[in-house]
Amino acid sequence: MFTGIITGVGRIAAVHDLGSSLQHGKRLQIECPAGYLDDVGLGDSIALNGACMTVTRLEPAQRRFDIEISAESLDKTAGLAEPGPINLEKALRAHDRLGGHIVAGHVDGVGSVTRFAQVGESWELRVLAPRSLAKYLAYKGSITVNGVSLTVNSTTDSDRGCEISINLIPHTVENTALHALREGSRVNLEIDLIARYVERMLAAGAIPLKAPE
Repeated sequence: MFTGIITGVGRIAAVHDLGSSLQHGKRLQIECPAGYLDDVGLGDSIALNGACMTVTRLEPAQRRFDIEISAESLDKTAGLAEPGPINLEKALRAHDRLGGHIVAGHVDGVGSVTRFAQVGESWELRVLAPRSLAKYLAYKGSITVNGVSLTVNSTTDSDRGCEISINLIPHTVENTALHALREGSRVNLEIDLIARYVERMLAAGAIPLKAPE
């Protein structure tokens, strides 16, 4: 589990194919800040732009670690197949503060940035989410964008999907990889875990239970 509070900004330094077909995934080499790997071991979970991955190789002296990502995961995420800046978050420990919201590290869909511009001292980020996620997005609700826990300021539904508006304070822009976003950038989205369970409970309640025989 994660919280959506980024613990470091790294960089995908190299991407290697794990095979020659489209069914093969890739091995990513991640560069990270000094000291970031001091408490990390093989098999630990680290979220990369919001996608939970497993550390398969460690090179602490070089500030690098590797992960292997399947073709299925590559197909369902964005920004994990080419070099560039990336948000990092280590898995939540039982005694840690829950500074953001409960995040599973499972990407629910890929959105696209429709606006990223400075407004006063802050920044407005607008993202067009897939229509399938629209019912989970609400005013003042939580959303994870590339692994960052954020608050939805407004929602606008259309035939194309649901456009959400988010306010980013300067600290968030400066201390995450969100500063690299541009109009048209594809981003990983994870809905609020609570909303997922609410939908399931409502759907189950709508189905009459069969009386025991």
